[in-house]
Amino acid sequence: MSIQKPHLQGTPALEGGCPPSSEFCGRLLGGSVWGSFIFSWAMAVGPLGLHLHRSRQCQGRHGLLSSTAAEFDRASPAQSTSRGEVEILDAKTREKLCFLDKVEPQATIAEIKNLFTKSHPQWYPARQSLRLDPKGKSLKDEDVLQKLPVGTTATLYFRDLGAQISWVTVFLTEYAGPLFIYLLFYFRVPFIYGHKYDFTSSRHTVVHLACICHSFHYIKRLLETLFVHRFSHGTMPLRNIFKNCTYYWGFAAWMAYYINHPLYTPPTYGAQQVKLALAIFVICQLGNFSIHMALRDLRPAGSKTRKIPYPTKNPFTWLFLLVSCPNYTYEVGSWIGFAIMTQCLPVALFSLVGFTQMTIWAKGKHRSYLKEFRDYPPLRMPIIPFLL
Repeated sequence: MSIQKPHLQGTPALEGGCPPSSEFCGRLLGGSVWGSFIFSWAMAVGPLGLHLHRSRQCQGRHGLLSSTAAEFDRASPAQSTSRGEVEILDAKTREKLCFLDKVEPQATIAEIKNLFTKSHPQWYPARQSLRLDPKGKSLKDEDVLQKLPVGTTATLYFRDLGAQISWVTVFLTEYAGPLFIYLLFYFRVPFIYGHKYDFTSSRHTVVHLACICHSFHYIKRLLETLFVHRFSHGTMPLRNIFKNCTYYWGFAAWMAYYINHPLYTPPTYGAQQVKLALAIFVICQLGNFSIHMALRDLRPAGSKTRKIPYPTKNPFTWLFLLVSCPNYTYEVGSWIGFAIMTQCLPVALFSLVGFTQMTIWAKGKHRSYLKEFRDYPPLRMPIIPFLL
């Protein structure tokens, strides 16, 4: 509420202030009560009536008609709802980084991040983690300020998440690397197995079949990243891409070296073992793709909506009856099939490490489902039916 300069006593405010009252005009009409009454009636029924009503509100704000001002304030929610203030401190040092005033109560955390970025451009919104407690969980972008347990002056703690990179870029980098690296060993480019074997081809059918399966898997992943997946988070820390690429690229080179080696020996049980493993691999790849499509249909484009996934008419989705994350179940199954097909130790180790990591992810998602949905199916397990 603005504070204006008081006018000189007995002088009407005609420009930029409050209009003259009926008492003042009554004195102009002779100083009688009837004069004041006649003027008030004329002002109420004429086009100046609204002007006179506003003058009383204006006088009320100046303390002349406090009861009228109180009624006006009660009638206007926008006036009674005061804007809040947001104080942002460094979560480690408790240093004040930013103070935002006149913040709307309906402001979201995403909007507060944008305001914070204006004073600290080096910390763009995706890089910010705002929380109510220095060691607490990060607030979601869609959280509304007035629904948080804060007063008129909210204190938020900031943590720098570091340089960020989009999930799409991460996935494309992770999956393109193994595809390219494996083919280098398959074609036996120079300086890998010696000049004697440069650009030679293996005489074992399983080696060529393994290359087809491996390439198919990562091409499928690349296409799903571009056209299927919908990410709940747009970015991840840039430093993680080095760890992820080391894992995927390193294991791809390790397994490709042995599978495509000139001295590689086929599986113990020959064609029967290869055919069984190929069937497992193909079924699990189809199942994995079917689950990804089912999950995609649960979340509209551009939203972060979460729903309970249920089986569809596609038989591969029926695994939802027993586990929360069948996409991980099918993924592990694919690599188990690939390990049986090639009978290669690095592939078996890759499958074991992948299963361990995906079990951790599946348990986390399973807990989130149980916490968020009270009617979540009780028979489901995180990744392995009836066991885990």
